[in-house]
Amino acid sequence: MFRAAVLIAFAIAPFAPSAHAGARDELKSFTNGLKGLDGQFVQQVYDRGGKLKESSNGRVALSAPKLFRWEYRKPYEQLIVADGRKVWIYEPDLQQATVRDQGAEEQNSPLAALFEPAKLDARFNVKEGAAGAGLQWLLLTPKQEGDAGFQSAKLGFGNGGLAKMEVVDAVGQRTEISFSGWKRNPSFAAGTFKYVPGKDIDVVGER
Repeated sequence: MFRAAVLIAFAIAPFAPSAHAGARDELKSFTNGLKGLDGQFVQQVYDRGGKLKESSNGRVALSAPKLFRWEYRKPYEQLIVADGRKVWIYEPDLQQATVRDQGAEEQNSPLAALFEPAKLDARFNVKEGAAGAGLQWLLLTPKQEGDAGFQSAKLGFGNGGLAKMEVVDAVGQRTEISFSGWKRNPSFAAGTFKYVPGKDIDVVGER
């Protein structure tokens, strides 16, 4: 699901949670009837010491249960597409695409909770965190150490639904992703969750 971490992550239809709802209630309300999401993101990656390493932004689209499109636009372009069978990573500056089987890494992403909330407690130790930055927080740690590819994750919910995600990876690097402009259950254009490399693209991996 993050350029290094994403592959381990929505105007939306009216969504007005209770002012005193906890993060669990926020998640339940946000995911009720949810089949797809389309929005913008800003991603910042910090090293173990808290120093900002990189900042990027782009568009993310998700469709239940296994499709996603993570499109970095600035400062560099990169496209990550999961079509339910394969994960493609296309890097225009290198004229190269990498492909691999879609598997447990994506299923164990914190964003998977948006489409399979019933499986949340089976995969993670879950607790509600203290409210902060105007958000209600849900704290996740994997039950099987090493399986998810990260140490811990936080999902922050506000009046517009999922507003922020924070993930600490296996080496202590922290990725913060802020979401905005979510469209709930949109009609995706044909090909949104497909990638077909051009003849001039070098493909690495098994198709």
